[in-house]
Amino acid sequence: MMRVSRRQPGFIAAILHRLSGLALAIFLPVHFLTLATALRGADALDAFLAVAAHPAVKASELALIIAMAVHLTLGLRVLAIEFLDFREKTLAALSACCAIALCVGLAFLISAG
Repeated sequence: MMRVSRRQPGFIAAILHRLSGLALAIFLPVHFLTLATALRGADALDAFLAVAAHPAVKASELALIIAMAVHLTLGLRVLAIEFLDFREKTLAALSACCAIALCVGLAFLISAG
């Protein structure tokens, strides 16, 4: 049996993929709450959106966008490992995934600003 070190890039990628998936799963109830608020009428939605304009909420939106990008790119990395001969370039793939995720987050920050 192979012993996996916590310092290996594959282990770090797996942890990041799971944590970003967990962040997205936590976001879903909030998203459904927003949709339910919209069904209660325009006044209820306006009140909810006023709370959503808070800077802490904006920062959490940025974190959510980055989590989505991390989850997507690391999921593509898993698919590449499964279906392509890609096992030797794990550190390069992890670096590319993180760079893409940060670029997506920065693009969101620039477009929202």
